Amino acid sequence: MTTGTWMIYGANGYAGQLLAEEAHRQGLSPILAGRAPGPVHALGSHLGLDCRVFDLQRAHAAREALADIDVVLNCAGPFSTTSAALLDACLASATHYLDITGEIGVFEAAHRRDGEAHAVGIAVCPGVGFDVIPSDCLAACLYQALPDATHLALGFDSAGGLSPGTAKTAIEALKNGGKVRRAGVIVDVPLGYKRREIDFGRGSKAAVSIPWGDVATAYYSTGIDNIEVYVPSPPAVALGMRLLDPLRPLLAHEAAQRWLKRQAGKRIEGPDEAARSRRPTWLWGEARNAAGQYLNARLKTANSYDVTVHGGLLAVRHLLDYHGPGGYFTPSRLFGSRCIEALPGSGRIVIG
Repeated sequence: MTTGTWMIYGANGYAGQLLAEEAHRQGLSPILAGRAPGPVHALGSHLGLDCRVFDLQRAHAAREALADIDVVLNCAGPFSTTSAALLDACLASATHYLDITGEIGVFEAAHRRDGEAHAVGIAVCPGVGFDVIPSDCLAACLYQALPDATHLALGFDSAGGLSPGTAKTAIEALKNGGKVRRAGVIVDVPLGYKRREIDFGRGSKAAVSIPWGDVATAYYSTGIDNIEVYVPSPPAVALGMRLLDPLRPLLAHEAAQRWLKRQAGKRIEGPDEAARSRRPTWLWGEARNAAGQYLNARLKTANSYDVTVHGGLLAVRHLLDYHGPGGYFTPSRLFGSRCIEALPGSGRIVIG
C-alpha cells in the first residue's frame, strides 16, 4: 500500500484542481498548496483536504512548508516562474520533485541539477502530464526498436482545448521562437520552421514544427541527436507563424506579455469533463538511421488534460514507494517506456 505525504502546489489552478479532485476520488489525501489563500482553502474545504499557503519567492517559508513532504507535484504554471524556486525547496527538504511542464527551458534547467538531486537522494522528474509522458514513451520505444537512429520526429493531433495556465505558457513561448535539436544541441529556429505531411493516426495532415518539450527530454531518454516535434496546422496558419516571427521582440516586451496573459486569464476557462471526453489525442513518432531505415510509432490516448491527471497520479504513487537513486529523470526512464499504456483511455504503442 502506498504511504507517505505529498503535496499539489498550484492546486487551485485548472490542472491542479482536476488532480486534487481525482486524487480525492481515488481515496488519496494530498496536501493542497499555493500562494492564494482564498482559492486554496476553498478547494480544501470542498474536498476535506489539508492546505498550506506559501509564496515560492520566500525561500525559508517554502522550505518549511516542504519539511515533512515526501513528494511534491507542481501544477503552478508558467513553470519558468515556479519550478526553480520549488526545486530549491525540494533539494533543501529532500522532497521528490514532479511537475506537469512542457517548457524546454524548465527541462534543461532541471537536468542541470542532476548532480545535486543525486547527492540529496531525490528524484527530479518534470513533465509527468501530457507533456511529456506519451511522446516520451513513443521516443523510448522507437529507440528500443531502432537503436542506431540518428533522427527522431514526434507529434500529436489534439483538439483538447486550453486551460488558462497552458495559454499563458504558450504566450510566454512566443517570444522564444522555434526550437529543434541538431547534432545534440538545442538551436533556435523561426516560428513555423518546418512543414511536412503526417498521418497521426486518422489520415494525412499538413503539420508544422513547434518548440515542444521533447526537444529537450527525448534526447535524455534516447540519446538521439536530432529531434523535431510537430502538430497539425493548415498551410496558411504555418505561413502566418513565419510572418509573425519577426515580431517576436514586440511580443517579448514585458507590457505585451502582461496584457496577453491577463486576457488569457479572463477569457479562457479550460474544457469541462464532457468536452474532454469527446476529444482524445493521437500521437505519432518516426525514427530514422543513417542508412535510411525508419520506423513509425502511433498511439491514441485520452484527452491531454485527462492524461495529465492520471499521469501525475501515476508519478506520485511511484515516488511514494521509490527506493532508487536520486537524480534527473524523464518519465520513460523513471516509470518505464510503456507506462502510458497503463493510463485510462490509452491504447497500446504500435510500431511498424
